[in-house]
Amino acid sequence: MANQTVRKKSFWEQYKLPILLLGGIAVGSIIGVVSPSLGQTLKPLGEIFLNLLFTIVVPLVFVSIASAVGSMLNMKRLGKILGSTILVFLVTGAIAGVCVLCWVNLFSPSAGTNIQMGQAEMGEMQSASEMLVNSLTVSDFPELLSRQNMLPLIIFAILFGFCVSACGGDESPVGKLLGNLNQVIMKFVDLIMKIAPIGLGAYFANLIGEFGPELLGDYGRSMVVYYPLCLLYVMIFFPLYALFAGGKTGVKKMLKNIFAPAVTAFATQSSVATLPVNKEACDNIGVPKDVSDLVLPLGATAHMDGSVLSSIVKIAFLFGVFGMPFTGVDTYAMAIVVAVMSAFVLSGAPGGGLVGEMLIVSLFGFPAEAFPLIATLGFLFDPAATCLNASGDTLASMMVARLVEGKDWLKGAAARKAEGEQA
Repeated sequence: MANQTVRKKSFWEQYKLPILLLGGIAVGSIIGVVSPSLGQTLKPLGEIFLNLLFTIVVPLVFVSIASAVGSMLNMKRLGKILGSTILVFLVTGAIAGVCVLCWVNLFSPSAGTNIQMGQAEMGEMQSASEMLVNSLTVSDFPELLSRQNMLPLIIFAILFGFCVSACGGDESPVGKLLGNLNQVIMKFVDLIMKIAPIGLGAYFANLIGEFGPELLGDYGRSMVVYYPLCLLYVMIFFPLYALFAGGKTGVKKMLKNIFAPAVTAFATQSSVATLPVNKEACDNIGVPKDVSDLVLPLGATAHMDGSVLSSIVKIAFLFGVFGMPFTGVDTYAMAIVVAVMSAFVLSGAPGGGLVGEMLIVSLFGFPAEAFPLIATLGFLFDPAATCLNASGDTLASMMVARLVEGKDWLKGAAARKAEGEQA
């Protein structure tokens, strides 16, 4: 009997956050369906919660990366982490691209669609060089303090941390300050997450109350194609990624810790807002701190398996709407390149999602009227895409840990945890 009590308690402690988050979302969704006006009235509560998450993201990213790099006197390890991160992002993105190409050839997202063409003007496309510059850098320091410029912030933080390492590392005054700031920020995140069920419930109550009826109709076919694809990708490839990262133990740890980031990302539709929850999940799994501090912020802006899936479904949708055959090696290769490029580079630019959709329209030669079509699809696909993107960052951190520290990294993490508990 005592053992059963312990098991129930440990289960609740392990899954308390995702259960509370799902409960808040469920209650909010019911309110939005039963009383849309009440749901929209609750909008300020949801916005307050999101704003709190967004305001802590910039200091979280800067301090975590700068302190991780600053305390890393072994620059060879830093290079190995960054190289492994890019490799994992590109390989998983390519896998996602191949999967979605097979899927849309089996189930066309545009079959039976009777969408009326709207009028829209294409925004002026930036050149490739302008996109690269604007994605990686900003022209003034204050612009680094905006969550819209995450890649420039990450690059600045890496360079800043490198300089801290060169000037004494974590034993220097600045290094100690960064370490203490990191602890303060994580405590701040803990406080924010205590109101997460209420905040996400209010956010969903407004979302369902305002947009619920518009989620059906001609776009329903695309949603029926896309959402099961996301589910299959999670059920098949997430366990395989976890198995590669840490064997059967890795799969178990992934299953225990993946739900909180997934639920938060699905509800907020923001990989950036999910960063604090992802960090906690990686700490619970045992991912080395310097690995998660680098991989997660990079992943929030550049690791977008869900976005790769959604981009190619959007492309296939437009091909069907405009009566063009979505076939041929050249077309498939172009679709994968555009999808990965949109996820890997454009996500760091302001309005990156819309820029990526404009890129799709432009490169494939669709008329301007195509833009509002895929912009609408972007809104409908975003919850599932962000869920895959953000929860995939947790798995990416595990895989990078495997590549950097070897196949027994989880045993080392367990040993360090045991030593910490004894101390």
